[in-house]
Amino acid sequence: MESYDLIIIGGGPTGLNCAIAAHKEGLSHLVLEKGVLANSIYNFPDNMTFFSTSKRLEIGDVPFISHTEKPTRREALEYYRRLQQAWSLNVHTYEPVSKMEPDGTGGYLISTSKRTYQARAAVVATGFYDTPNMMEVPGEDLPKVKHYYDDAHPYVGQEVLVVGAANSACQVALELWRKGAIVTMAIRGNAIYKGVKYWIKPDIENRIKEGSIPTYWNSTVQSIQADTVTLQTPEGEVELDNDWVLAMTGYRPNYDLLSSLGLEIPEDEARVPNHNPETLETSLPNVFLAGVVCAGMKTNSLFIENTRDHGTVIAKQVARRVPKLQPI
Repeated sequence: MESYDLIIIGGGPTGLNCAIAAHKEGLSHLVLEKGVLANSIYNFPDNMTFFSTSKRLEIGDVPFISHTEKPTRREALEYYRRLQQAWSLNVHTYEPVSKMEPDGTGGYLISTSKRTYQARAAVVATGFYDTPNMMEVPGEDLPKVKHYYDDAHPYVGQEVLVVGAANSACQVALELWRKGAIVTMAIRGNAIYKGVKYWIKPDIENRIKEGSIPTYWNSTVQSIQADTVTLQTPEGEVELDNDWVLAMTGYRPNYDLLSSLGLEIPEDEARVPNHNPETLETSLPNVFLAGVVCAGMKTNSLFIENTRDHGTVIAKQVARRVPKLQPI
């Protein structure tokens, strides 16, 4: 059985940052990623641009070079590939974790789809972008319903309903409309989300006001059919001709996975996994949280740039504890 001082669950920016911190502390490490390297960023829209500057996204003392101040998805993927190579990080992709249990020595046995590993300590850095908030309506499982947006080209000339009022929904609606899709929005409130970026908000509000993007306020999706979608509006049910539904309704941590790992999750609105915000240690000894998963459902409170110290905080604690733990 392969054994490591630190196993990191999640191979995104935070997971890689934790691996670099472990390397600096002389800890043996393994990163387990269920998909590709930086899987969440890989699933971002093809032409996405980060809100943060490349400088604020840098980790591991490796410069993040981009053609403009704010990098693109393509540039970010190149950066994280280069980061792994520069630090010779031990990353296993396409290896989802299924469970974690104590090994009787103070460490843990971590099982994946392929094998079981032993770890003196573990970090859960799984983010939240892999688990969309579902609408829970009939027809949501139809192929025409997407919870991720890729590119505008497939939707040109198509009737598209965009659900949501935050950054992603507004950006998607604007891009689709400009590329030639027939766009309608369904928004459960009476206004565009106040946190929408300052250069996007007036644009979408003006397109709605002029009628370019018809919008149903205080409305929700009731059901989805092959060629139509039914909305519940203040005036009653409305049926729209429809080719695609893009549900930009946000994302959440993978609570099923977190529970299977043995983490305690309060049943309140925030659902922040129990952990010490100073040390990042959970109620399980030597198991830590890192990155945006620390925020639970408050997914807009933590980002890559303001969690860059998590790896260092964790690795230093593990390095102090390793000599005191039983050999593995």
